[in-house]
Amino acid sequence: PSPSHRPSPWAGAERHVRFVPVPGPRTAMDWPVDPDGLHELLLRLRDDLPDVPLVVTENGAAYEDYADPSGQVKDPERVAYLHAHLAAVHRAVEDGADVRGYFLWSLLDNFEWAYGYSKRFGIVHVDFPTQRRTFKSSAHWYADVITRGGLTA
Repeated sequence: PSPSHRPSPWAGAERHVRFVPVPGPRTAMDWPVDPDGLHELLLRLRDDLPDVPLVVTENGAAYEDYADPSGQVKDPERVAYLHAHLAAVHRAVEDGADVRGYFLWSLLDNFEWAYGYSKRFGIVHVDFPTQRRTFKSSAHWYADVITRGGLTA
């Protein structure tokens, strides 16, 4: 198609729409990391739907994880992401949001609809050719959070 008839790279947006880059950390998919946005959303839902209990589902991020020569998968960016987002949920609860649950995305590295197997969201690394599973450092961290019943200060 001619340049004026090419579709927008942003699904659902017209071709002339442009997004201003946000400063700060980004995921492997080039998405900005914004835990304050989750906090703000939960407070807005608290205000707009005061009698509706809330559950956060599919909160997570893709990062460039790989198994090192010893077989470990260290993903400190995901740990930081999850810590910041869980802290945002805790702040929202303290601010009166009726949040009843939180589910991270995803347990396993898997097929992502737009990127196939090239992006890794899981807290468990999957070696796709062998199907071997390895807990990432984020899985160990998250298990510790669950065991403690919350975040450390």
